[in-house]
Amino acid sequence: MQEDPLEIIKNTDPELFKLAENARAAALGEGAIPVKYKLLIAMALDAAEGAEKGVMVLAMQAMAAGATKEEVMEAVRIAYLISGIGSVYTAAGGLKGIL
Repeated sequence: MQEDPLEIIKNTDPELFKLAENARAAALGEGAIPVKYKLLIAMALDAAEGAEKGVMVLAMQAMAAGATKEEVMEAVRIAYLISGIGSVYTAAGGLKGIL
């Protein structure tokens, strides 16, 4: 199990951590959009933002929620369309060893 990247926030500012967790639950929890698609959207946004580790973690979470490798790659295609080739390089680094 990977360490929570917000562990330092959790330990030093529990109120901020709770706000972040509540926002995450509201955005990525069960709702009208299935969770696997929400995670794929978040992964594509992380690719667009250059967050390689985020791509890795979110891709693993999306696949654990039922996303296929093909769905992961289609999300990367969307990131590429909107944000350009840099998102593909970010995704490639984050997906290495996962797909």
